[in-house]
Amino acid sequence: MATGVLSLLGVYLAVLLLHVILPGRWVLGYVFDAAGRRLRYRLNGLVVFAVVVGGYLALAACGSIPWDFFYLQRAPMLVTAFVVGVVFTLAIVLPGPRTGESWLSDLYLGRFENPQWLGGRIDAKMLLYLVGAVMLELLVLSFAAHHYLTYPSDPSPGVLLYTALFSFFLVEYLFFERVHLYTYDFVAERVGFKLTWGCLVFYPFFYCVGIWFAAELPNPHSPPILLVGAGALFFAGWVLARGANLQKYYFKTQPQRVTFGPLSQRALSDGDKRVLIGGFWGLSRHINYLGELLMAAALALCLGYPGAIWPWLYPIYYLALLLPRQIADDRRCAQKYGATWDEYRRAVPARIVPWIY
Repeated sequence: MATGVLSLLGVYLAVLLLHVILPGRWVLGYVFDAAGRRLRYRLNGLVVFAVVVGGYLALAACGSIPWDFFYLQRAPMLVTAFVVGVVFTLAIVLPGPRTGESWLSDLYLGRFENPQWLGGRIDAKMLLYLVGAVMLELLVLSFAAHHYLTYPSDPSPGVLLYTALFSFFLVEYLFFERVHLYTYDFVAERVGFKLTWGCLVFYPFFYCVGIWFAAELPNPHSPPILLVGAGALFFAGWVLARGANLQKYYFKTQPQRVTFGPLSQRALSDGDKRVLIGGFWGLSRHINYLGELLMAAALALCLGYPGAIWPWLYPIYYLALLLPRQIADDRRCAQKYGATWDEYRRAVPARIVPWIY
């Protein structure tokens, strides 16, 4: 057990040190500090990700650790992540001023919106998401390795596809770090148990629940059409999610830039604030959420056990997360944009799924 505990703490420390030491680029975010200035972020997540994952692959290749090291140590690592998540939550929430809500609400949702240290060199949200992404990739790769070590003569192509798609998802997420500074998590959420425990425990250990389930199972010999369909569904979701977030990002940062064609720049305005109504955002008010749901469903399908519940826990979680978030986001936008948001809702009645919901 000590091996798993120390190894996980070592990953946390490596990510933190590399994040501070390795070169990064400074960018302005969407939110403002107390003085009314846009917060600055130092981004180098993809480089940190590559160094840590590359270190794991190098250690496994030279025989210093087994290829399925993180699979073998998954239980003590999960317990350690849970404890660290609780301790970090208490450390970051308790020193902050009360929000006026209950103590439990403050603990769960947080008191600070965007804590930063070392002059912005470390941002709590960015660091937490980076740690979660690195650990998730290590777990996915290790779980896939365990499957291939268990069934060397007949491994499942679905496990390989799942690993490739999830790795793509994480790499492109970190490649577009700057874009996520304009998403709900960075704009609207505070740093409390929900975000801290979510990034350290739920994000890395639950998101891969599908391959956690399939790692010990034999090749289901899924028809190739299922794997092709799962891959197509994943990238259809990726186009919606990434396209919508990119369009919003450029709309806010470079409003004169034509992105995805001139019609995609259509906007409603009251003379002060503008609401994007063209392109992806003309399909539904939260079209990016549909993309996330499609990607999650594709990952569940490609493992080849469509009748099992475990792979579907990931997309079910997204449903439980995004439906209430859509309601909260609508409420927040209504307060911010007023009558312009009402006009947008009339023009684009679909919340997430065009023409359906």
